[in-house]
Amino acid sequence: MSRLKLTVIALLVVLVTSFSILLSIGSDIYRDKPPIPEAFTDAQGQVLFSQHDIERGQLVWRSMGGHQLGSIWGHGSYVAPDWTADWLHREANAWLDISAKKTYGTDFASLSSAEQAGLEQAMREDLRHNSLVGEEHIQIPLSATRIEAIHEVQRHYDSLFGDDPALTQLRDQYAMKEGTIPDAERREQLSAFLFWGAWAAITERPGTDHTYTNNWPYDPQLGNTPTSSNIVWSILSIVTLIAGIGALVWHHASGKEEPLPEPAKQDPLLSLRPTPSQKAVGKYFFTAIGLFLLQILLGGITAHYSVEGQAFYGIPLSEILPYSVTRTWHTQLAVFWIATAWLGTGLYIAPALSGYEPKYQRLGVNVLWAALVVVVLGSMAGEWLGVQQYFDLDTNFLLGHQGYEYVDLGRVWQILLLAGLMIWLTLVTVAIRPALKVRNDMTPVTWVLYASCVAIGLLYGAGLFMGKHTNLAIAEYWRWWVVHLWVEGFFETFATSVIALVLVRLGLIRARSANGAVMFATAIFLTGGLIGTLHHLYFTGTTTSVIAWGSIFSALEVVPLALIGFEAVESYRMRNAAPWMQRYHWAIMFFVATAFWNLVGAGMLGFLINPPIALYFIQGLNTTATHGHAAFMGVYGMLGMGLMLVCLRGLSNQLVWNDKLLKGAFWTLNLGLAAMVFMSLLPVGLTQFFAVLENGYWFARSPEVLHSARVEFLVWLRVVGDVIFSIGGLLMGAFLLSLLRQLVTKRVTDGRPVTA
Repeated sequence: MSRLKLTVIALLVVLVTSFSILLSIGSDIYRDKPPIPEAFTDAQGQVLFSQHDIERGQLVWRSMGGHQLGSIWGHGSYVAPDWTADWLHREANAWLDISAKKTYGTDFASLSSAEQAGLEQAMREDLRHNSLVGEEHIQIPLSATRIEAIHEVQRHYDSLFGDDPALTQLRDQYAMKEGTIPDAERREQLSAFLFWGAWAAITERPGTDHTYTNNWPYDPQLGNTPTSSNIVWSILSIVTLIAGIGALVWHHASGKEEPLPEPAKQDPLLSLRPTPSQKAVGKYFFTAIGLFLLQILLGGITAHYSVEGQAFYGIPLSEILPYSVTRTWHTQLAVFWIATAWLGTGLYIAPALSGYEPKYQRLGVNVLWAALVVVVLGSMAGEWLGVQQYFDLDTNFLLGHQGYEYVDLGRVWQILLLAGLMIWLTLVTVAIRPALKVRNDMTPVTWVLYASCVAIGLLYGAGLFMGKHTNLAIAEYWRWWVVHLWVEGFFETFATSVIALVLVRLGLIRARSANGAVMFATAIFLTGGLIGTLHHLYFTGTTTSVIAWGSIFSALEVVPLALIGFEAVESYRMRNAAPWMQRYHWAIMFFVATAFWNLVGAGMLGFLINPPIALYFIQGLNTTATHGHAAFMGVYGMLGMGLMLVCLRGLSNQLVWNDKLLKGAFWTLNLGLAAMVFMSLLPVGLTQFFAVLENGYWFARSPEVLHSARVEFLVWLRVVGDVIFSIGGLLMGAFLLSLLRQLVTKRVTDGRPVTA
């Protein structure tokens, strides 16, 4: 049996096994999720919070932006507190003061060390005890002291999310607009949901000595410290990483690389004429860059809110565009513009592979583009209306803000986007079908490309499993199917196969070599990438098995990145393979940048936060943003730029390219991203890391740290990277405009209509 057939079998085994494990663990999460009781009560059965209060409170949280304003269980944004850690800290302080006054007639701070230690032990016993009663009709009675402490925290949140003048400064530090939730009843329901999230983080899971969130967040005063499983599996993940890298190096050293073919005398793609549907794809790339520029602008505003929470250089912008809206649009547009570039690539490549232009393909491409524009603009408008509290809670779920990062758009827009992806998959299928029927050296890679398209089309639908009242632990499980498997998983497989097919068509690599490389890379990547999704779920109300599976397989995600330097060097050398390769110089340079950021952003900075013991302390700090920016823009953004340039070269053979604009765009985008990450985001994250270790997680997310002189100075340093990066975006926009101007001039000269 050939090595290629063995690799195909291995890939199929990886897919079946990995999805089986993911679904099995999902079943465990459904069964063992933190329960939402019928009621939290006092000792006499008087209801404090009902199930209805908690579920409506979750909808209130989602309507104000959810993950885009603070975080819960460590997932979300970084300026406002983690509401779980913040609630627990405030409740603990209130409990201790109430008990101190009852027992000793003075506040807690005035007690001796021995007296304080005694009360702290009593507090831990009260808060960590799981008093759950019943199985079908669950009720959870709470102590009188705890209920009194809860009421005190509840009053604080009622003032914070309203417009109490006493908390104006705190709202500014949290980047919250005045009157975030104007309705008093909604604020009360929000408190019920935030309390439930905190209860799950401090209450021990039945039959164990750790909480539903595996003792997260770190707070020694509350008894939340790393579990033994956390430490053991972290060590084993590092051992797995070393073993995996060793095995991959051994495999690479033992392989025999075929010599590269002799390049053609002329560009093999130069004589090809774009089909009508391929010409129509051009607007996708212009749209992608337009969305990219808007994302950059919103990113600058969002970052500025870290130092001036309710204004933009003195302009009271938060009343119109609050932080939760600008951050929502910033993160969502990152997905939209990159996906638009990649979807355009798929629509361009499919007819190029088959040499077949289906009937009505151009119409389908144009209809899909219009539908995507409607979804982008409609969802953004709905999110703004939702956060501004114009919708009732049910309408907000349908048309407004769903509150889950990267899946923020309302359910109607979410369904329409999935429908758009199905249209895209249909268009790709009918165009590529003839190529799938041909048996040649490129058949396996073509099938990998098509399988990736199918996965991209279908996996976004996983987000629909998150309903209106879905338990947060289950919602996080399905959310990461979308974020990790859809965005980080199969888009990368799609890109790998597209690049291989393009290089084969250019005559730069042999089809047989491309087959083996793509199939092997896909098998290796998905081995860690699929089950590695679980590393996002260590502390989201899941059991210890998630830590075990997630830690080992997320370590394997990093293994193929260890040899990414070989890919970077090979890509870099290809730019000089033949004189005509200068036509693709900057596309290849963006592929080189992708390899670099894959190693640094996804590999090094990703593994910084992957082991359970690391993520336990730094989840939701700016270390997460460090990885997010370096990996998302550095890998998927740069790759999107490279794919776009390859397609544009085929669409603009008769036009003159301004390489100076591309050169400036390439270097400013990469240098700006590096400055942003290493001058600001990473130093802020490390500063917070020390704060966690010294005082607990709540402290690292507090204004005392985030608005300290050091952190604000580091945030201002980000302006350097932001400005350089913005110049890169503008230069790329200028490059596309130069092509458009030439195209319009040429069509006017030829007497043709200026249409797509």
